[in-house]
Parts: sequence; structure tokens; C-alpha cells
Amino acid sequence: MKNCEYQKVEVADLKARTERLLADGGRMQGLYAWYPSASHPQLRYVATLPGQARFVGWSVDVGSATIPSLAAVCPLLGWHEREIMEMSGVAFSGHPEPERLVTAFLPPGERGPLEPEGATRESAAAGLPAPSLPAVSGKHVQLLPFGPVRADVLESAQFIFLYLGEGILHYHPNLFLKHRGMEKQFEGMEPALGALVAERVVGIDTVAHSLAYAQAVEDAADCEVPGRAAWFRLVAAELERIYNHLHYLGHLCHTTTLKVGEAQGKLLEERAKQINARASGSRFLRSLIWPGGVRRELDVYAIAEGLAALKPQVEQYIALIERTTSHLDRLISTAPLSQQLAFDQGATGPIERASGIDRDLRRDHAYAAYRTLQPTVALAQEGDAFARMRVRIAELRASIELIEKAIAHGVPNGPLLASCAPAAQTEGLGWAESSRGTVLYAVHLDGEARLARVKIKSPSFSNWRVFPSTVHDSNMMDYAINEASFGLTISGCAR
Repeated sequence: MKNCEYQKVEVADLKARTERLLADGGRMQGLYAWYPSASHPQLRYVATLPGQARFVGWSVDVGSATIPSLAAVCPLLGWHEREIMEMSGVAFSGHPEPERLVTAFLPPGERGPLEPEGATRESAAAGLPAPSLPAVSGKHVQLLPFGPVRADVLESAQFIFLYLGEGILHYHPNLFLKHRGMEKQFEGMEPALGALVAERVVGIDTVAHSLAYAQAVEDAADCEVPGRAAWFRLVAAELERIYNHLHYLGHLCHTTTLKVGEAQGKLLEERAKQINARASGSRFLRSLIWPGGVRRELDVYAIAEGLAALKPQVEQYIALIERTTSHLDRLISTAPLSQQLAFDQGATGPIERASGIDRDLRRDHAYAAYRTLQPTVALAQEGDAFARMRVRIAELRASIELIEKAIAHGVPNGPLLASCAPAAQTEGLGWAESSRGTVLYAVHLDGEARLARVKIKSPSFSNWRVFPSTVHDSNMMDYAINEASFGLTISGCAR
């Protein structure tokens, strides 16, 4: 594999190595467990270093030694460790929240769903308690369990509020009520067919997920994607970003009761999806990305014509939003997220960039045609809901401009698809920058060159992790605005 350089690390060295990584300006991106053999799990820590295009990783064999939790040193790993304990059965000692995360509403099983058959080692999955709320005193404190059925067309989730008057004292989201076990679905599949599953993990991030997955398979196969396919991948990824950003702006208007802004934003979202349909045959750009390239071409003329009509409408819409004071007043200073908290808790995408963290995979770890067609990366410092909206608006404009630049640059000649067949017992890592942030896929193949393990790290898993930090000590009237300003999805978290 070329995308990540793994090093063997001993359990006793984990804390020191993590502290050194952070001191060097690096950042953990994720953690997962997999089983090279039935009773011998292995942990994989994945990280990035500034100025280095390749990811770096640690491979840790789980033997008889206790694995120390790194959540106190690197808080963003807290959810990853909890997920591993209940899904893969590997225990972490000293975890600040040793509770179930994914299966909180289910009776604990003897083994985690991702533990292999025939495993003989003791599993940590059965011993984890369900999460509990903090003890709160005071006769005026009220408890509100909101959901899982909510008004409007929303994904199922339950949000528990402890509040006093309008002030929120504590907030606890239950996000995994419809956990689909997507990582388990890949097991035993042929690598190429896994692309069809990847693009359905989060329907509105079809391209980002299928692209990250395809690049992981290509990394395992040491496969070079043709330049023509790389060009189509970039254009498809930016088209996906455009309609997601328009939906975001429309939904944000909904939460501030700017109904005209909501209607216009969602109308423009629909027009962007119609461009996708004319260009690819699918409003969500499905069945396009494939390991080795793309399955068919996009209609470049339909894209150019559609964007030429859409761009002035988008600019008119942005101008109206940016001068509607009733809308802006609800956003400015609402739910600020500090740069340090965004970094520590693992915020990604527009959320981290709105808090001053200058990071974008398309530029910093370039893939597809982003190696030659660089995006403009939007940045803000305030970290509030207004900053998050401004970053989204800037990214919407940048996506349109990048597609225009790609069309002016011209479609490279050559094939659309290269042979991509990973050998047995290989592995790969792939990534993409979705409209919500970092998407990571790690793939491991078994002795028959079929998928043995696929790990998905979705941006909403990261951003839901940091989101409660902005809810505590806020107020009930601002909650819906705050949630909308993060642009979260439940399916992206509850994979």
C-alpha cells in the first residue's frame, strides 16, 4: 500500500507515541480493530502529519497486555475506543466513559458483532453498561426526551435534555437506534462490488463514500487510475458538494423561520440535482465511481449549461441571505466552537474550518484530479453558527468555480477504467473530502482476495462527537439552529 505507512508499535509505547505525534503538529484521524486470525485482534491507529501527503499509522497487536485508553490524551479517540469495545470486543483500560455507544438500547451480547466466529479470547462487549445521565438536583430542572420520532422528514434519533427555564444544563444524543451494521455487510464480498455498498452508506454523500472506498481498493491493488477517470471523479465530487451546500443553506433558513430562504435554497438544491441527473442519469450520482476509475462519462455539456444557469441564481440567493438581518441575528455568536475544542474532539470539514483549522484533504492529501486542479479552501475564525454558514457559502462558490476551471482545462484523453484486482492478504487506505468533512475507508482482504474487514470513518461520526460541547450551557431556542449549522446526518454516524 502507498497511501499509509504503518509502523509496529508496542502497547507500552502508545501514550508516549501519541503525545509525540500531537507535539509534532500531527492529528489522529481514527482507530479500528480487525482480526488477522480468530483470536488475535489488531488495532490500527491512523493519523496525519503536517506537510505529509501520506497518512501514517500504527499497528498494535492485542496480546495479553491491557490496552490503555488514549481518550485523556487525544479526546477524539474516545468514541472510537467505545465502538471497538462493544463491536470488536477489545477492552481499553482507564476509559473516562466506559459505556456502550452503538448498542445502548439493546441487551448486551456475549460477543461484539465484528468479532469472528471461533474467537476464544475473552470479549469486552458483554461487560459494558448502558450510558447513564448525570445526577441533577433542583425542583425546577426538567427532563425532556425528544425523539426518536421527530417532526418533518428527519432521521431517527433521540435527544435527552436536562434544562432549567430555557438554559440547557446537559444534553445527551442517542444516535444509533437504526444502526445498520454497514461495515459487517462488506465481509466476504468481492472488492469491486463493495463500491455498490459504499455509495449507500450515506445516500447524500454517494460520491465521497464510493470514492474513498475505491481509492482504498486501488491502494491495496497498487492500481493507477487513468487521468480521464480522475477528472470525472473531481467533477462528480464537486457536483455533490454543490447540492449538499444548497440544502444546508435552505435547512438553516428553516430553523431561523426564514421560510422564503428555505424554499429558495431547496429549489436551487433541486435544480443542482437535475444537473446531476442530466449529466449522469442519477440525481445522487450513483453507479459512477468504481475501483480503477469510473463506469461511464459525465455529460460535460449538460454540466456546463446547467451551472451557467444556476450560478447567477445562487449568487442572488446568497446576497439575499447575507443581508437578511433577522436570519443573521439568530446565527451570530450562536453555539461557538473554539479551535482547541474542535481539534481535540475531532471536528472535520466546514466545522473545523469555521473554527480556524486550515485543513482540507483535497489540498493537503490530494487525490483524483485535485493534484492538478487545486480547490480554494474557505476559513473562518469565530467558530459560531454564522462562521459555519459563511464557510459553506464560500465552499459552494469554490465548487462552482472549480468545475468551471476543470471544464476550461479540458477532459483528458484516455480510458475510463483500469484493471484493479487486489491480491489476497493485502490492505489499503482511501479518503475523500465530502461536503461534511473527512471520509476514510480501510480495507483488508482475506486469503481468497475477498473483503475480510472494511472500516468506515464518516465525518458525521466525528462532528456528532464534538456537537454536544456546543449545546451545553446554550438555550433551547437556539438548539435547532445549532444542529442545522453543523449539517449533521444520523446515517453517517450510525453506520
